[in-house]
Amino acid sequence: MKGDRSGLFGPAAAVLVVALVAAAVVGAWPPLVAVESGSMAPEVERGDLVVVTATDRFPWGDVAGHTAPDAPTRLGDAGDVVVFDPLNDGRGPILHRVAFPVAAGDDWTDRADPSLLDGDCADIAACPAPHDGYITYGDANGEYDQSAGIAPVVREDWIRAKAVLSVPELGWFRLAADAAIARVGLLPTAVGFGGVAAATGGLGAMLLGRLRSETRV
Repeated sequence: MKGDRSGLFGPAAAVLVVALVAAAVVGAWPPLVAVESGSMAPEVERGDLVVVTATDRFPWGDVAGHTAPDAPTRLGDAGDVVVFDPLNDGRGPILHRVAFPVAAGDDWTDRADPSLLDGDCADIAACPAPHDGYITYGDANGEYDQSAGIAPVVREDWIRAKAVLSVPELGWFRLAADAAIARVGLLPTAVGFGGVAAATGGLGAMLLGRLRSETRV
């Protein structure tokens, strides 16, 4: 029985160790973000996995917006893509691109792309800017987050991480795990996913062994 239990928890423990090491390197937890919507398409689609780093880790400097001179290219376009979480809005973290910084009291619509606005400053709740921060948007959306009411002006301390790269489709596993945790809890989910990983690994080893045996013959 002890051997069976170690086989069950081994893969889950390995995944946890990899995640912890990645978090130590990039300085962000979680270091991998599963994309739940298509707001950053076409470069990042729903179900993709995005690797992120803390904003104070190499190679980052200050947050660079889309309109900044010599803005870096992140996930297919200019400007940093960040994970931010407005406090107490009930929506959870958002992965969107930074457009430009603003200061408290700014009528930031003067610097905005008119095609991404729904009206002028008087029509937008987040204008004038209530505090220093950033205007943001999803690449596939038709408006700035602050014009569409998706998020207020994003404070610096709301930004958790910056996106480095995306891996297509690998986020579905993370989304499935999150859904399972929400439904049955962390421990049953870890046991279930660990069992699946162990069974998959055992089947793969068996098939590989048979293939090698047949190859030797």
